[in-house]
This record gives sequence, C-alpha cells and structure tokens, in this order.
Amino acid sequence: MDGFDGFLLKHRHLIHDRDPLFGGQFQALLRSAGIASVRTPPRSPNLNAHAERFVRSIKEECLSKIVPIGERHLRVAIEEYDAHYHLERNHQGLGNRLINGEAEPEPAVAIESRERLGGILRSCHRAA
Repeated sequence: MDGFDGFLLKHRHLIHDRDPLFGGQFQALLRSAGIASVRTPPRSPNLNAHAERFVRSIKEECLSKIVPIGERHLRVAIEEYDAHYHLERNHQGLGNRLINGEAEPEPAVAIESRERLGGILRSCHRAA
C-alpha cells in the first residue's frame, strides 16, 4: 500500500479469504489506504482454486529449488517463473496447450530447449 510502489497502488479492492490474518487491524489498514476489503463467502473452498494452483506450482517448480539472497533475487525468480508459466509451460487443463503460446510451426522443424533460472525451468519448442 506504499504510495510510490506498493502492490495495491492502483487497485480499489482486495479479495481475500476468511483467514484470521485478515482481522480488524488489517481491515483498518486497508480502509486507511482507500481500499475496500472483499471477503470470500464461507465454505467456498474452490472459489480461489486457480490462484491456489498457481501458488502451489510456483512453490514446487521454482521457489523450493532456490535460496533467494534478497528481495530483488526473489522478484527476478518470480518474474522468470511467471513468464515460463504463461508462455512456455503446457497446461493439462487446456489440453496441454500454452496459455499465451505462439502458433505451432511445421512439425519437420528441429526441437530446441529453453532454460530459465540456470536450468531450473526448462521447456521444449520447435525452432522457428
């Protein structure tokens, strides 16, 4: 909520679950910044399933394999994983397609491997 570079800088609402961490002090802090707090309905475990799946994926595939040595290092790792997740990693829920993938080239083209974060994240694609 920092006025210069906070992650809620240009947002007016924060959607969160009913965890006790989001108690009265947290609500007051949000109100003081002009942000409306929207709590998810009770007994709705699948309401934020997509966000929970992304968090599980980034923990298992990236963050459990590195030891960040500072905030900048952690931010770079998260940005690299985000690019990998949306542009290179296939998703079973989408029929093993990419979320924001490019059109597939001809099948006769050689297959190349891309690496991110020193080889922790890898993906294969056909050469353009």
